[in-house]
Amino acid sequence: MSKFIIIRGPLGCGKTTVARELAKQLNAKLVEIDKVLEQAGLDKVDPKLECIPAENFLKATENTLAECKSELNKGRIVIFDGCFYHKEQIQQLKDNLVRGYVFSLKAPLNVCIERDKARSNSYGEEAAKAVYELVSKLEYGIPIDVSKPLNLCVKDILKRM
Repeated sequence: MSKFIIIRGPLGCGKTTVARELAKQLNAKLVEIDKVLEQAGLDKVDPKLECIPAENFLKATENTLAECKSELNKGRIVIFDGCFYHKEQIQQLKDNLVRGYVFSLKAPLNVCIERDKARSNSYGEEAAKAVYELVSKLEYGIPIDVSKPLNLCVKDILKRM
C-alpha cells in the first residue's frame, strides 16, 4: 500500500541518514526538503522570524507534490526528510497525500551539535541550537530515539508502521 513518511527532527539528529536507509530498504522515493528549498532559492532565513518562513517550506513542498502523487499512485512509498518545524508544512502533505506517518527523531542538543560538527558542511553550533529550539516547540509525530544505532532506529520505525 502506498503511503508517505515524514522523517522530522532537529539539525544533526540523523534525519537524512535514517531517511536514506529507510528509502533503500523500502525502495521508496526520497524527498530531501533542504535540497528542494536550496534548488528553488527558498532556503533564506527571515531575520525577523530567525528561521525560514513557513511560506517557503509550503512552496518547496508544493513543488514536489505532483511527482510524489505520481509515485504514490504507482504504489511506491514517498519519504520526506526535513526539520518540519512549521505545522502547516506537515498539514499540507497530509491534506494532499492522504495516508502517511510522521516520525519525530529525538536526540539531545549536544549530540546534534557534535554530529553537525562532524559534517563536511557544518551549519554551526548557533544554527543547531536555533533549529533544535524550533523543532522542539512542535511536538508532532511518533517519537524515535536516535541515540541508538541506525539499524535499530530504522527497525523501530518499520515496526511502528
